[in-house]
Amino acid sequence: MKMSRQFPLNALRVFESAARQMSFTRAGEELGLTQTAVSYQIKLLEDTIGEQLFLRRPRQVSLTEAGERLAPKIAEAFSTIDEAVTNLNDTSESTLIIHSTATFASRWLARYLGTFQLENPGIAVRLETSQEVIDFSRTEADVAIRTGKGEWPGLRVHFLMKSHFTPMLSPGLAATIGGVKTPEDILKLRIIDPGDPWWRIWFTAAGMPDVDLGGRPSSRFGAQAFEAAAAVAGQGVAILKPEFYADDVALGRLIQPFDLLSDDGTDYWLVYPEARRNSKKIRAFRDFLLKTIPAVGN
Repeated sequence: MKMSRQFPLNALRVFESAARQMSFTRAGEELGLTQTAVSYQIKLLEDTIGEQLFLRRPRQVSLTEAGERLAPKIAEAFSTIDEAVTNLNDTSESTLIIHSTATFASRWLARYLGTFQLENPGIAVRLETSQEVIDFSRTEADVAIRTGKGEWPGLRVHFLMKSHFTPMLSPGLAATIGGVKTPEDILKLRIIDPGDPWWRIWFTAAGMPDVDLGGRPSSRFGAQAFEAAAAVAGQGVAILKPEFYADDVALGRLIQPFDLLSDDGTDYWLVYPEARRNSKKIRAFRDFLLKTIPAVGN
């Protein structure tokens, strides 16, 4: 007979277990079923194929001739399925696909991925960057780094770090006005992306809530990392997350003239689908990040 999509596959699994152990009771224990449920599934299979598969005797069952012919084929089929699933899991667990914003990836994450791979040599890493908030059902990404309030239904979320910011610029640009000593001095210079709402938040925290940047030349680079590159080149003052640019400060390419940090209520989070929480590669990356982040401070 030809197998249809309605064929009782669960009954085949029950038959395989019962035939291997020659016991409905032990098959039930293996599969988490009652003996009655095992008997029902075997009877369902027998009715479907039109053959008796077991001889039922008091406290004992044995395979009929039809059952003897069917049992090894079914065992082989399930072995093939189990092998295919195991190989698939092994393959999918060998590559971790991370989605991140370009800034977080280039200014923080990239410097630690080598260490992660040294600690987890069986996991290859593929890094994808964009400013988009990805839909996990439409992408191959395993995990993502997001900024927000940590409220995404269906996703497991882990806090990584605060998303605070402050003005930063090149020492050479600051020198053109004798140094940046007060927030008012920033207004003497070109501001990179004056439409960024971070500026209004920071100036308000600095005691200058009425600052109007609306008339300034518009510029939008699309990612904080690009704004930082423009600031290093002396093209203006950028408002940046200072932890991402500690190397530039140490090398004298950027300065942070004020200790005042502001935030817009959003933070950096590691996220992944709730259904993937038991993935070994995701757990490994989660544990690595959560132990690494405190080393640079939140």
